[in-house]
Amino acid sequence: MGFDGVEILLVQMQATGSMDNAYLQRLKRQALRSGLTLYGLSTHHQFLSTTQEKRDEEIAKTKSQIEIAYSLGIPTIRIQTGTWGTSGSFDQLMEKKGIEEPVEGYNNEDAFKWVIDGIHQCLPKAEECGVTLGLENHCGLGRTEEGMLRILNAVDSPWLQFTADTGNFLDNKYEQLEAIAPDTVLLQAKTYYGGGLWYENEADFDKVAKIFHKENYKGYVSLEIEGKEDAMTAVPKSLERLRLSFS
Repeated sequence: MGFDGVEILLVQMQATGSMDNAYLQRLKRQALRSGLTLYGLSTHHQFLSTTQEKRDEEIAKTKSQIEIAYSLGIPTIRIQTGTWGTSGSFDQLMEKKGIEEPVEGYNNEDAFKWVIDGIHQCLPKAEECGVTLGLENHCGLGRTEEGMLRILNAVDSPWLQFTADTGNFLDNKYEQLEAIAPDTVLLQAKTYYGGGLWYENEADFDKVAKIFHKENYKGYVSLEIEGKEDAMTAVPKSLERLRLSFS
């Protein structure tokens, strides 16, 4: 379709079954033969948990995800803070626009402490592998620029930066994107052809491009489809729009 590279979603890799090194190297070889760079790996984990045992499990999982990226030659992984889990399903969380109440007996100050500590513990592995952690503006503590910058400043490491998603700031999106742009290592651009799966938060990509060009951003723009239209028609249309805005 004319892309320069691919960002892989880890859960789709896991759906294939084996995650051994032979499988990872076959993926890398396929990318080479296709003339595509593997530039990003989007992962899932849950630093935000009330139990130390669960947090330790998620930290160990994140370290293994960093090693997967290293095996594939991928220089950055998308990380998230996690959520309280009080909304029920992901669909219900989306209905609430990512806002949920803390678990009874805890508050967001506890959550920030856990998330910052979890990221700190992953930094040595990130530096060893040369894989930058890109905190995404997503649900949980990362749904606003204030939360994002609080975590970034507390961690204070070049191995933690941002993955900026054009569809995840629901209020004052351009101002918030501008706030995190200087520390962004990967930009994800959402389109919603056919209507959004959960909601539509279409961005003016010309505006977004100006924000990131102003910060001298030279990284990848990763297309993320959240519309209902068939990918075989929605993806080429989306790519054309992104090239017009970001070229």
